[in-house]
Amino acid sequence: MSSQVRLRLLPRARCMFDDPIQVKVAGLRSRQVITMRARSTDEKGVVFSSSATYKADGSGEIDLQREPSLGGSYTGIEPMGLLWSMKADSLHRRLQKTSSLTPHVVKFSVHEEEEEEGRMLAEATNERFLIGNGVSRLPVKEGNIRGVLFTPPGGGPFPAVLDLYTLGGGVSEKRASLLASRGFVVLTVALYGHDDMPKYIKVVNLDYFEEAIKFLKKQDKVGSKGVGVISISKSGDLALSIASYLPDVDATVWINGCSANTLLPLHYKKSQILPALMFDIKKIILTNSGVAIVKDGMHDPLAEENKATLVPIEQAKGRFLFVSSEDDLNWNSKAYVDMMEERLKRHGKDNFESVCYPGAGHYLEPPYGPYCPSSFHGAVNRPVAWGGVPKSHAAAEVVLWKRIQEFFRTQLSCDATHTKAKL
Repeated sequence: MSSQVRLRLLPRARCMFDDPIQVKVAGLRSRQVITMRARSTDEKGVVFSSSATYKADGSGEIDLQREPSLGGSYTGIEPMGLLWSMKADSLHRRLQKTSSLTPHVVKFSVHEEEEEEGRMLAEATNERFLIGNGVSRLPVKEGNIRGVLFTPPGGGPFPAVLDLYTLGGGVSEKRASLLASRGFVVLTVALYGHDDMPKYIKVVNLDYFEEAIKFLKKQDKVGSKGVGVISISKSGDLALSIASYLPDVDATVWINGCSANTLLPLHYKKSQILPALMFDIKKIILTNSGVAIVKDGMHDPLAEENKATLVPIEQAKGRFLFVSSEDDLNWNSKAYVDMMEERLKRHGKDNFESVCYPGAGHYLEPPYGPYCPSSFHGAVNRPVAWGGVPKSHAAAEVVLWKRIQEFFRTQLSCDATHTKAKL
């Protein structure tokens, strides 16, 4: 490495996963062209990497907030481009970061511009934490509930949120721990396949989520009268049902899901309340690369024979935030939002707001993780396309993450002093 070249990550090299950083290089020759690289390894050992070509200014400095990438994984002025443009070293892999206990570690480096990886001139390590200082993490095994509870530091009171990110096979803590680090008491739960739970289920019982909400509300630091619910994909229709049938739900964030109860019948108090809208395998489109596009795979919920599967969202007392991606290739999410808006208006309800992001794909997550075009889908038993354009998708995640927090703070108002995550 060159002793003259310096690579700095500002304001510090340790930050929260959802915090932007400023990447600066100094000590280069005037107008020197170099290659910037980023590299990370996820929980499954999959390597993700990106690179971009930059030209120093007259003083031999590069600031990614000011200088454009001339080529590589992205072009143009993209201060966080090295993060969101990282690609896996094998096909159809999403970054696996489910545990909040360890940071997402990214190694940045500066190289001489050559055909192959040039000589390294400088490097720096960015530790991106999922849980802020003082946030408590409590595994929950109480009654039927299996999950993890995250509580911000301080006395509160804080708004309460139920996170339905991953319902089967385990508990994904990333979104829940980040929300807690921003001032929310968050319970993320599993529904099956976790700990001592059944490996598979044939029905979904709404009673489980009612129990989870009661558990969440009784936490000492919870100050909101009701709770919020945040979902994505299949859990979107469960969030609709929770808001429509259960009390104490004041705010629901629905992200790229369906307007009808899908795949499994929904039961409550030992009786079926909604049948399942099923999937038509004949509607799957297979691309030349073997990746499936399943966007139009569900039967039409508005067809007469399927209307019983539609969630009666007009019964909900709380407010909805409907989020759809214009290029979602997993669900026809924008069409489902249109259906829900029409249904609520028909019933004289205006308790909703919606946003649609052009160029975004299915997996809208907390910002600054690698964009994923396709990965293996257990229900389809093959890789599926998620859709989206990397740059547009990354920009949507930044805007949406702020909007979700603002939505919950507004709808779940209490006397909380909103905390800022610190390391």
